[in-house]
Order: sequence, then C-alpha cells, then structure tokens
Amino acid sequence: MDGKKCVCTPAMIGKVLVIIGAVNWGLVGLGGLFSGDWNVVKMILGGWPVVENIVYLLVGIAGVMMIFGCRCKACTSCQPPAAGGQAM
Repeated sequence: MDGKKCVCTPAMIGKVLVIIGAVNWGLVGLGGLFSGDWNVVKMILGGWPVVENIVYLLVGIAGVMMIFGCRCKACTSCQPPAAGGQAM
C-alpha cells in the first residue's frame, strides 16, 4: 500500500450510502416485527418525496457500484496483481 490513497471519493461515498441503506432496511425490518414504521430516510425526508426517492436511487447505484467495484486509478493502484500475474 505504501501510504497511497487506496479509495477514491466516489467509492467512499458509495460505501457510506450502502451502510446507510443497510441500516435503514434493518430498521424497517425491525419496525415491521414490532409494528412500527422505522424508515429513517422517510422520517427525515418524508416531506420531500422526490428527494427521498433520489436517496433510494443513490443507495441502489452505490450497491451496484459495490458489486462491480471501482475501476479508477486510485482504487486499482493499491490492489495486488491478479492470480497468475508476474511476481516482483
């Protein structure tokens, strides 16, 4: 790693959005078990349904980004070479 920055800003934002989405869905599930509505995104942005839907869309895009990974120079420069690559 040699002290290089190994994660770009979009990848970091994506990780934060995925965590927010996971916690929100966990709370929605708990709320369903205990007969409550614990959707934090809806609680915070309930007055702005368009903004609420944009947040859900961004969380979904971040999830897809986490599946495929970021391929920018900052993120790929710190990854070890693929199997079968040349040894140093």
